[in-house]
Amino acid sequence: MLKAILFDCNGVIADDEPIHLALFQEVLEREGVRLTREDYFEKYLAMDDKDCFRAVMADHGKSPDEAVIRRLVRVKSELYMQRAPSRLTILPGVVEFVMAAAQKYPLAVASGALRREIELILRVAGIETYFDAVVAAEDVTHGKPDPEAYQKALVALNAKVPSLGARPSECMVVEDSKHGIASAHRAGMKCLAVCSSYEADQLREADKVVPVLTAVRLEDIENLFKP
Repeated sequence: MLKAILFDCNGVIADDEPIHLALFQEVLEREGVRLTREDYFEKYLAMDDKDCFRAVMADHGKSPDEAVIRRLVRVKSELYMQRAPSRLTILPGVVEFVMAAAQKYPLAVASGALRREIELILRVAGIETYFDAVVAAEDVTHGKPDPEAYQKALVALNAKVPSLGARPSECMVVEDSKHGIASAHRAGMKCLAVCSSYEADQLREADKVVPVLTAVRLEDIENLFKP
């Protein structure tokens, strides 16, 4: 039985992965590191900022200390908050799907983005009041594909809605990436994948794959939880 729905943010609610890529490239270029679009989508998408900076630089033979990583994350986030508001595109069907889902189920966001970036996206989409919990990069020790974000989001939902008592097997995650699907499954949750960042065949590990959220109904998701 379905009891809760958990959403990734970047690439699920907002089509802002191109913005993140451009900012990673800009900040890394200042450090003498080149990040290609191909490498970003193949290796790093769905990582939180600190893990992405650390991984990219390690792949280029660099071992920055934590102070450097924090600086890079801060610079990128400042650029995001300056530039994203005028460039954000909310993905098709998101607002309608969230509003419909919230009538029946508690909702959470579990994302590798920083909290203020998630809040910006939800505010631009006009759906910030529909979510009962938000787990951001600052709230976890291990980013996706580790399950920590989804595990913490479920704990937060159960605390916010004491009568819920949801188990991982009663949760649906909405994701757009391979790392995100792995994170959901490692948390013991089912996963609906949206093809905003990858082609359908690259998301085949998900329990259901759709091109956009307008292509799925709540009933379709609920059917995945029937015995």
